[in-house]
Amino acid sequence: MWSDRTKDAFAGRSSAPNNNPAAPGVEITGSAGRLAVIGRGMVIKGDITSRESLRIDGEVDGTLDVVDCQLTVGREGRVGANASAREIELLGTVRGNLEATSKITIRKGARLIGDLRAPGILIEEGAYVKGKIEIINTDEPAEINAPQPNVQQRAAGS
Repeated sequence: MWSDRTKDAFAGRSSAPNNNPAAPGVEITGSAGRLAVIGRGMVIKGDITSRESLRIDGEVDGTLDVVDCQLTVGREGRVGANASAREIELLGTVRGNLEATSKITIRKGARLIGDLRAPGILIEEGAYVKGKIEIINTDEPAEINAPQPNVQQRAAGS
């Protein structure tokens, strides 16, 4: 009645929760070509680290670190967290700072209260953003220039 194929399909899965007190929060691991989804009915409070792309349609409160992958906050997604990823696409609501190593896209109808930092930033008409925007240049190291002397002061002193 049961085939070996059904047993093999479930052999690698584990439903055991992460009970490691040294690593509070949720850790999702896998290959970079896969997608993890936090569904509409899910509420997660804690730190999330993922090594695969992540889509949030539920609620997350904490921090998000999507290592070298894409983070998408869907239209129903609500995030109260600082987030970092290779690429971030926002369609829902985020209260927190976003940092990407490639680009951040804020779609029409999305809401962000927080700062943006990435080499490429796209904000569609109809999106709401309240915060600072920093477009970083990946080709040159960031420099803070010392204040230049006022030209009028030099002219007056001569």
